[in-house]
Amino acid sequence: MCLAIPGKVLETADSGWNRVAKVQFGGVTRQVYLDFVPEAGVGDYVLVHVGFAVGKVDEAEAKRTYQLLEQMGALEEE
Repeated sequence: MCLAIPGKVLETADSGWNRVAKVQFGGVTRQVYLDFVPEAGVGDYVLVHVGFAVGKVDEAEAKRTYQLLEQMGALEEE
């Protein structure tokens, strides 16, 4: 089973052959490749799997996913 987590695109840049973004997942920010979702821009929410954005989602869906993850205890700090 694969899991993709929604994150908000904070900024984008070209990195050689790839387009990358700084994406925020709650309180965590990571670099993500946008090669599979070239239309994603600042302010968009993307689904991220192993460092690659694989699709776009709307803000309401992203927030609903975060709520479900919180209910499951998957966002608790260790």
